[in-house]
Amino acid sequence: QVQLVESGGGLVQAGGSLRLSCVASGRPFSNYAMGWFRQAPGKERQFVAAISRGGSTKSYADSVKGRFTISRDNAKNTAYLQMNSLKPEDTADYYCAANNQVLISMVVNLAQVAYWGQGTQVTVSP
Repeated sequence: QVQLVESGGGLVQAGGSLRLSCVASGRPFSNYAMGWFRQAPGKERQFVAAISRGGSTKSYADSVKGRFTISRDNAKNTAYLQMNSLKPEDTADYYCAANNQVLISMVVNLAQVAYWGQGTQVTVSP
């Protein structure tokens, strides 16, 4: 069992930036493929970004490509999501996700998620 705790959400104006963090309690952290998902009010939870165990491979939803960057620091048991050029449509609860199953190399859809964080709210004003 791993626990994931997100932080870094808040209120920002359009065009601004936020950096989300996800700290994992499980070890070794390098066993977990990590990802970020978001859920807006009345919408389904959807994929945002993913990173492989070693950090060499990254994947992004089309809506955030060029604006968001996912990264990880395995020594700190932490995954990050740097969000730049934020838009009002980015407003949502953001969730950290993880999977340590060997056959899951990347967490890019809901079915591949084994563990969820509690979420952190991001609000982007016009």
